[in-house]
Amino acid sequence: MLKSRPSSDGGAATIQDSRRSFARAHAPPMTKRDAPREPLDTTTEIETPEHVRFRYHVAGPANRALAYLLDLLLRGGVLMVFGLLAALGGINAGEATKAAHGGVILLALFVLEWGYYVFFETIWSGRTPGKRVFHLRVVTEGGHPLRFGDSLLRNLLRAADFLPGAYAVGLLVMGRDARFRRLGDLAAGTIVVTEARHAVTARSRLDPPPTAAELRGLPQRLPLSGEELDAIDLFLRRVGRLAPAREEELAEMVAPLFARRVGGRYKSATRFLGLLHHRAHEHREKKSG
Repeated sequence: MLKSRPSSDGGAATIQDSRRSFARAHAPPMTKRDAPREPLDTTTEIETPEHVRFRYHVAGPANRALAYLLDLLLRGGVLMVFGLLAALGGINAGEATKAAHGGVILLALFVLEWGYYVFFETIWSGRTPGKRVFHLRVVTEGGHPLRFGDSLLRNLLRAADFLPGAYAVGLLVMGRDARFRRLGDLAAGTIVVTEARHAVTARSRLDPPPTAAELRGLPQRLPLSGEELDAIDLFLRRVGRLAPAREEELAEMVAPLFARRVGGRYKSATRFLGLLHHRAHEHREKKSG
């Protein structure tokens, strides 16, 4: 009988594959309870007709309610001013003039109730004063800026969302929708998103500053691409947030390669990447100056 001998390089892998196959074959079936669940998240992804994808944070009912209350206070303030002016103008006026002042107040109430949102959402690209304060914006489901027709349709159905009172229907519909859309949003094809606020960070700097001896061993023009310099910059922005051992471990992944290119040596990989970053920006500033 011929006996096959496992090769020295593939025998161990074959045994491990067999064990994995055996474990999979005898593993209990996965139930729905064991199946991985997608995490609850308020982030939605929108794909434009040009197949460009954007990620937005959908605004929840709490933030939208705060923005609505602020807009309500502003509208109430404007209406109070109109009422005060009408009252002052009708002190010595006749009955016909008083009736005209009452009509002006009703007209102002109508304009504020139906035109306030459409006006601001159109000129401010999906924002009212309340939404602007709380960093909210209305966009279309395709990620495009809000147009006049979209704003008009979503706000015409505001009355239906208000029924039977205190936006009960709107809150019910929003609670059952993954993107927290009310009836007006569903009809107009719009969503309310939270605008991301990004802080501008300063340029990464070495601490302590580089010495002349450290920079002397580096060429004036580094043989590094723009992508590599961006990667170094991204790493240096995380320095101080990671454990020193982890920072050095990450830096050691690329520092030897860069050291061979520039013909330099280093004691600390993190420090060496900082020196490269400093030299690159120094050369860029001299070139632009």
